[in-house]
Amino acid sequence: MTDWSAVLRPPLLDLGPYVPGPSLDDLKRKLGVEDVAKLNWNEGLFGPLPGVLDAVARELPETWSYPEHAYLELREGLAADTGARPDQILPAHGIQTLILTLCWAFLSPGDRVVVPQPTYGLYAQASRAAGALVEHVPCPGLRLDLDRIAAAARRTRARLVWICDPNNPTGHALGEAEWRAFLDALPEGCVVAADEAYADYVEPQRRIRRTDDVAAGRPVVVLRTFSKIFGLAGLRLGYALAAPDLVRYLQAVQEPFNVNRPALVAGAASLGRPAEVDERRRATVAARHHLAEALRSAGLDPMPSEANFLLVEHGADDDALADGLLRRGVLVRPGSELGLPGWARITVGPRPLMDRVAEALPAALADLSPARARAR
Repeated sequence: MTDWSAVLRPPLLDLGPYVPGPSLDDLKRKLGVEDVAKLNWNEGLFGPLPGVLDAVARELPETWSYPEHAYLELREGLAADTGARPDQILPAHGIQTLILTLCWAFLSPGDRVVVPQPTYGLYAQASRAAGALVEHVPCPGLRLDLDRIAAAARRTRARLVWICDPNNPTGHALGEAEWRAFLDALPEGCVVAADEAYADYVEPQRRIRRTDDVAAGRPVVVLRTFSKIFGLAGLRLGYALAAPDLVRYLQAVQEPFNVNRPALVAGAASLGRPAEVDERRRATVAARHHLAEALRSAGLDPMPSEANFLLVEHGADDDALADGLLRRGVLVRPGSELGLPGWARITVGPRPLMDRVAEALPAALADLSPARARAR
């Protein structure tokens, strides 16, 4: 038998795979539940924009051939939508792939990386897999504390800092002034990866224009996705905004042809439709407010959010609550999987789904009332 530990890179030996939570199919088989509201992975529950699936269907006969490597139609459409230049845009097979690409590009064994806590777990895992040393920065009140994060970057002489804005799993969004002060406070040679997966849900006038940072040559790489407001999570499509001379290096470590034809067509068909995207944003905000009010009426207090999810403290045993919810046909993300035991993250979507979770969560907690009291 081969001793793989003797040939693997040492940083991998104490790492397991990134686990986003249980598979819905596995849970259905285990519990015999068929009708489940899947509210645990923050997909865009409103689905693709009208006409996008038709464009995908027309492309399917061409899947025998590789996509055009330049991704020109998508890059030009993104340039028109974002105000960036086509040569500042790097499409990829989702933000997860881009996270790995940045680790390959910037990190060597022993480099320091700063990661807020809590935030998206793949940042730390991918950095550690590259051999970097991760400095976790707890943020009081579950709000990103950019002063603490910048101080940690200076103290450790960090090579890379990860910022998710709005942050996952809290939904907290940063302000323009604090972002500008943060960039100015970073040490020389430190790059910021700004993950804007949920930025489309923020009020347009409140969004930070990080395209200006890229254009100005600041050490910022912006990551965006089609998985959320565009409802294309299953096609895996994202892109980075970066300086053109950096894009060239990122392409050197990113696998070729890494975006499939249907995803490219779906992405292009989703662009140039600002009114429809804003309508989708407003529908999400309305659903989020509706769910938040329903949870408050049940005695719960969700965190303020500017994303397509809510984080709520329930104080119960996470596994027991998740099991009780699943038996009622609702799947949420237990806080223990996010470093926040006693909390739950709930994806926001169409109102009937929100009514369903607003009914199921208090009922499941009532069933656990003795355990919940002990947990508190």
